[in-house]
Amino acid sequence: MAKKKKKKTSTKKKVSKSKAVRKKTVKKKSVTKKAPTKKSAAKKIDYKAIFSKPPVIKASSGQIRVLIGKAGLDGHDRGAKVIARACRDAGFEVVYTGLHQTPEMIVNTAIQEDVDVLGLSILSGAHNYLVPEVIKGLEKEGVKVGKEMLIVVGGIIPESDFQSLKKAGVSMVFTPGTSIDSIVNFIRDHVQPKG
Repeated sequence: MAKKKKKKTSTKKKVSKSKAVRKKTVKKKSVTKKAPTKKSAAKKIDYKAIFSKPPVIKASSGQIRVLIGKAGLDGHDRGAKVIARACRDAGFEVVYTGLHQTPEMIVNTAIQEDVDVLGLSILSGAHNYLVPEVIKGLEKEGVKVGKEMLIVVGGIIPESDFQSLKKAGVSMVFTPGTSIDSIVNFIRDHVQPKG
């Protein structure tokens, strides 16, 4: 029996292949990004126009009462806690619900605590379901949303959803990057305490 000869692969071929791969990746990295077109700039929604005239309500007591709620399965509560502390430091009475609250639980807490502002923090993307559910629950209990209680929403909310949230009864949406002072000032400007 004759032995089969093994073919020897030269290292030159391997090196040349790796150089070819490097050249391809370099070409991919050097692709320039396209400048934004006028169409993409036109799609940007002006939230100030949507929420241009939020209502001014009278507080139920001498001090503004704010409820910060975390509805749904969203487990990120750092931002909600920061807002709760900022509202407390601004002189508001603050109630924080904690994580994983159902819309019904938030509605019950808001009514029991007789709050003037209900702030919902939602980072899960479920705002189109959770916010209307909370508002329906409040209205079912006889609360006049926008006249007796302001609803504000904070979190990752796409601009395309602002209009539908406004129609549902939301007075303002605060997205990431909003200053704490502007949130506190919004509440002060739109809730008049008794006295």
